[in-house]
Amino acid sequence: MYPPSPWHLRGQLHLSLFLVPRARLPELPAGVRPLGVAGRIPVGAAWVTYEPGGDLTYRELLTAVLVRDGRRPRATITHIWVDSVASRDGGRELWAIPKHLARLRIAPPAAAATGIATATLRPGWRLPGRWPTPMSLAQDRGAGLQVTPVRGTAALALLRTDWSVAPAGPLAWLTGRRPLLSLTLADFRLRFGRLPAHGDAVQR
Repeated sequence: MYPPSPWHLRGQLHLSLFLVPRARLPELPAGVRPLGVAGRIPVGAAWVTYEPGGDLTYRELLTAVLVRDGRRPRATITHIWVDSVASRDGGRELWAIPKHLARLRIAPPAAAATGIATATLRPGWRLPGRWPTPMSLAQDRGAGLQVTPVRGTAALALLRTDWSVAPAGPLAWLTGRRPLLSLTLADFRLRFGRLPAHGDAVQR
């Protein structure tokens, strides 16, 4: 069982931005194109802890590619692991997000996903105020794209990271790469998904 859309979530997100040659990217959904400069595409890799006070509590590791859907910039999640069955099932059925289960440990200054990747996470200076964090996901639903809005706010802090990716694992395409920039989205609050239209069935 999982909550209906939208999910209201809160927690901590540690994000690293990589620039990856287009030829090294994993397969993307039909209908989107990677968005980058000089053949290098921004890829985000994030460790996330969803904390009490939201609809679900769990941990997550994901990678997402910046893409263009027509003229609209969006993100496509290429790989994602969670340690919650409810999150896995809800993510797949509600929004076509390809979640898998994994053993995850996220406790700065360290994070690990068994057999996939490890990282050091050392949050630094925090910027004043809270910042909006809007984005839209475009995921492959099989018969076409499913676009999902994500809206929220977070405090931003600089982050020092050191990634180690399993060379024979599913994120091998990031092996040996250093992030261009890393940030912590601290104490985020977000709404994931659309409110159901009047008369729509609520899926659980």
